[in-house]
Amino acid sequence: MEQKEWLLQELERLRQTSRDYKQKALLIAVKDLIDEQAERIRQMEGELDGTLWSPRNWNE
Repeated sequence: MEQKEWLLQELERLRQTSRDYKQKALLIAVKDLIDEQAERIRQMEGELDGTLWSPRNWNE
């Protein structure tokens, strides 16, 4: 997550220094996309962990 935090900080820095509305909108959309991807990764890690430790699947 260290890279994610760095990337989000850089995107925020670029957004604050930008004077172009379209560029600001793009940077905000990229930030939202990164947050959504991080949430999906977290959910998939939890699903994988739950699947691996499910006693139901141990006999297979």
